[in-house]
Amino acid sequence: MPTYEYECQDCDERFEIFHPMSEKPRKTCPKCGKDTLKRLLGTGAGIIFKGSGFYCTDYRSNTYSNAKKADASSSAAPAAKTETKTSDAGASSGKTAEKKT
Repeated sequence: MPTYEYECQDCDERFEIFHPMSEKPRKTCPKCGKDTLKRLLGTGAGIIFKGSGFYCTDYRSNTYSNAKKADASSSAAPAAKTETKTSDAGASSGKTAEKKT
C-alpha cells in the first residue's frame, strides 16, 4: 500500500496517509473539517534506476563478466569431446544408422 500526501486548500495543512490504491482520495481535512482536501501528485514513488540502461546485465561487474565467459568456454570444450566418443562407440559396435521413410 502506498503513502499519499494530502494538502488542505483552506488551512494549508499537509500530511501523509497510508491507504490502498483502490480507496478513493480523502476529501475532508482532519484539522479544519472542511471538504477542501487535495491529494498531491508525484509522491510515494520508490523506484530507483541505476546504470546506463535497465537490463539485469548492467549491474554486473567486469570481473563477473570475464569469469562467466571463461567458465562458458571451458565447459564447451568437454561437451565436444563427449560427442566424438559417443559416435566412435556406435561405429565400433557394428551398429549402423537406418533411414526411415
